[in-house]
Amino acid sequence: MYNPFPYLGGDFYFPMKTKNPIKILKLDDGFHLLINISINGKPARMLIDTGASKTVFDKTRIGNFLKEEKFETHDKLSTGLGTSNMKSHLVVIKKINIGKLEIKNYKSVVIDLSHVNVAYSEMKQKPIDGVLGSDILKQHKAVIDYGKKIMRLF
Repeated sequence: MYNPFPYLGGDFYFPMKTKNPIKILKLDDGFHLLINISINGKPARMLIDTGASKTVFDKTRIGNFLKEEKFETHDKLSTGLGTSNMKSHLVVIKKINIGKLEIKNYKSVVIDLSHVNVAYSEMKQKPIDGVLGSDILKQHKAVIDYGKKIMRLF
C-alpha cells in the first residue's frame, strides 16, 4: 500500500502538517535561516535557530501582535544570542501559525532582540520579530531542506 507521508526513521510514518518556504540569508561567516509565520493573524518574520532551547519574541516588536502588552516578569535571566544576562518576560500568545500548523495559547519568553535587529539593519535586512527555537522545532519534528529552501513540520 502506498504511503504518501515521508519516512522519518524507525517503523513510524508521520503525516506532514505543513511545508514552509524559508529564506537563507548569507552572512560573512555562515548563514541565517528565516521564515514567515503569523502571530494572532498578523505576519511575522522569525529567525530559525535549532540551537535555541526556546522560541522567543522581541520585546519591542511583540506589541505589533498583541492587543495589550501584559508581560509577566520572569525570574530567570536568559542566556544565548550573544549575552548571558538578558532580562526576560513571559507572555501568552493566543495563536501562532506556521503554514498550516496552528499553535494555540503558546506561553513564550519575550526578550530584547534589538542587537540582532541592529545587525540586520546594517545588512539592509528587515527586522525579525523573534527566534523560532528547538522547543517548537522538536515537538513538530522539523526537517530543514537547504537545497529546496523549505522546512517541513509534522
